[in-house]
Amino acid sequence: MNRPTPFIVLVACLTLLAGTAVRAQNLDAQRPQIRAALDAAGRGQFNAAQSAGIANHPLYGWVEFAQLSRNMDGVSNAQAQAFLQRYQGQAVAEQFRNLWLAALSRRQDWRTFLQHWQPADNAALRCAELNARQATGRIDAQWTADAQAVWRSGAKSLPDGCDTVFALLASRGGLSPELRWQRIDAAAAEQQTAVMRAAARGLPASEAALANDYAAFIDGVHARALTWPRTERSRRMAAIGLARLGSKNPGAAEAQLPQYAQALGMNEAERGQVLYQIALWTVASYEPDSARRLNAVPESAYDERLYEWRVREAMARGDWRAALAGLRKMPKTQREDSRWRYFEARLTEKTGDAAEAQRLFGEAARSATFHGFLAADRLNRPYALCPLKPNDSAAARNAVARDAAIVRAMELWKLERPGWATAEWNSALARFDDTQRRLAVEVARDNGWFDRAVFSLGRNPDEQRLYELRFPLHHDAAIRREAAKNAIDPAWVAAEIRAESVFNPRARSGANAMGLMQVLPTTGAATAKRLGMPWAGAASLYDPDTNIMLGTAYLRQMEDKYGVPYVAIAAYNAGPAPTARWQSQRPNYDADFWIETISYKETREYVARVLAFSVIYDWRLNGDALPVTDRMHGRIQGKRKSFVCPAAAPSAAS
Repeated sequence: MNRPTPFIVLVACLTLLAGTAVRAQNLDAQRPQIRAALDAAGRGQFNAAQSAGIANHPLYGWVEFAQLSRNMDGVSNAQAQAFLQRYQGQAVAEQFRNLWLAALSRRQDWRTFLQHWQPADNAALRCAELNARQATGRIDAQWTADAQAVWRSGAKSLPDGCDTVFALLASRGGLSPELRWQRIDAAAAEQQTAVMRAAARGLPASEAALANDYAAFIDGVHARALTWPRTERSRRMAAIGLARLGSKNPGAAEAQLPQYAQALGMNEAERGQVLYQIALWTVASYEPDSARRLNAVPESAYDERLYEWRVREAMARGDWRAALAGLRKMPKTQREDSRWRYFEARLTEKTGDAAEAQRLFGEAARSATFHGFLAADRLNRPYALCPLKPNDSAAARNAVARDAAIVRAMELWKLERPGWATAEWNSALARFDDTQRRLAVEVARDNGWFDRAVFSLGRNPDEQRLYELRFPLHHDAAIRREAAKNAIDPAWVAAEIRAESVFNPRARSGANAMGLMQVLPTTGAATAKRLGMPWAGAASLYDPDTNIMLGTAYLRQMEDKYGVPYVAIAAYNAGPAPTARWQSQRPNYDADFWIETISYKETREYVARVLAFSVIYDWRLNGDALPVTDRMHGRIQGKRKSFVCPAAAPSAAS
C-alpha cells in the first residue's frame, strides 16, 4: 500500500491550517456587519436586499430567526416551512420549530402543527399536540394513554393549554379517582397545594373534601387532621404538613408532632420525616437545641446531608469526640470523600490518636482538593496533582473547529449571544465522540469561551485532570500587576475569577454583579473613589483591566477588614452580616473548622473551592505553590511546595 510521505502530510496540514486561517479572517472581517444585522433583525428592521454580502455567512440563519421570531403569529406557513427546510438539522431550526408550533397552536392550525410536530420535552407543546390530534379526529387509545402520561408527568401546575386535554380526558372516563389521587400525592410531596385542589375537583364529594383538607393541612397545620381516617395516605399528608411546619417553626412542629403521630398511628419513617426537618432547620443556625433534636431523628431517617450537619454541629461546639462519633456513622462512600477523611484525621488527632490521624491524613492527601491539600500540609508532603495534557493534534483540533455548528457557536459567543451559542454547542456535542468533545473544548478555549471546560468535561474521571483546560489563565499580566500593587497572592485573584465568572468578562449575575470578578456597581464605584480613580459607570466593569483593578483592590480591602483571606473570601461571597455572625459564634477557631462550620452551604463550599483553585493557579502561574495553610492566613512569603502524581490518583477540585 502506498503511504503519503511526511512532506506530503506536512503540506496537507499546512494547507488545512491556511484554509482555516483564511476563513477565520473572513469571519473576523464580517463580524461588525453581522452584529449590526442581528441588532437590526431584533428590532424588525433588517433589510435582506441591502445585506447581500452576508447572505452566505454561517450566522445568516440566526439573522433570519431574529427577524421572524419578533412576530411569530405573523409568519406565514410558507415562510416557516421554507426556513425549516433551509436550516434543517441546525440548532436554529429547532429553536424556530418550537416557537412556530406554539404559534400554530394559538391559531389552531392543527393539521400544519401535526405535519411538523416532533416530540418535545415541553408540556405546553405536548398538550398542544394532544389538542391537535383531538381536533383532527385522532382520538384513540393511544391519545388517552398519552394524555394520561402528561397528567402524571409532574407535580407542579401545567400550562393552561392542558386544561382542555384533561377536560376531554375526564369526559371520556380517562381520569379515574386513582389517577387523580396519583397526581394529588405527587403534588403533596412537592407541597403544591393548588395542584392538589385542582386534581381533586373530579373526585366523589367525600374524597374531594378529604383531598382539600389534606391541602389545607400542608398550607397550615390544623386540628381536623386528628380525625382523618387512619390510612397510609393520611399519615403521609400529616408528615408532609408537619415537616413543612418544621422548616419554618421547628419548635411548633416538635410540640405538635406527638398528638398527630398518636392519632394517625404514624410510623418511625413518617415521624422521622418530620423530625428530620425540625433538626435540619435548627442546626442550620446552630441553635441551642441542635444536638438534642439531631439525636431525636431516627437513624433510619438520616441521609448524607444530616450526617454532615451532625458532625458540623458537634464541631461548632468543640465536642471533638461527638463529632468523630458522628462522622464514623456516615456511609462508607461519604466517609471516604477527601473532606471527611481529612476531618476524621483532624478529629482523631484532637482526641489523642496521632498515629491513626497520620494514616488518615495520608489517604486524604492523595486528592487534589482543598482538604487533600490541607492534609498534605499536615504531613509536610508535596501536593498531589496528575495533570493530563490536552490533545496536541493541530489537524484533529482544526477538523473540529471547522464543524459548522462549532463555527456558528464560536461566532455567536464572540457576538455576545450566549444562549444561541450554547444551542449550537449542544447540537455539535450531541454528534461528537469523547475525543471530539475534548477537542471542541480546546477550540472554545482558543476563542475565549472558557466555561465550556467546566460544563462539558467530567464524563469520566480522567477529564478532571485536564487542568490547563479546566483552569484557564487569561489576563495574567493584569492579575500579576494588580496583585503586586495590593500585596496579595495573584493565584487568589485568578481563583476568584475562575470561581466567579470562569474568565467571562461579560458575565452578569441576577444580583447585577458584573465582569470577571463579579463586582457590584456600588462596590466598583466606592472602590474607585477610595483609589482616587475616575469611575466611568457600571459598564466599565466589563473592561477586564478595570474589573481586575477594582476587584483586586476590593479583595485587599476585605483582607484588611477581616485579617485573614479565608474570612475575606467568605465575606466576598456572603456579605458582611453573615460573616460577622460566624465570627462571633466561633471566635479563635482553627481555620479549617471555622470554614467547615459556615452555616451557608454555598459560602462554605465557595471558600474551599477558591482556596483549592488558588493552589492550582499557583501551579499554573509558577509551577509550584504556596502551602494552602499559609495562603488562607495571608502568609504569602512562605516556603513553597512542589507537586507529585501519586499512583492511581483520585479525583480533583472541580
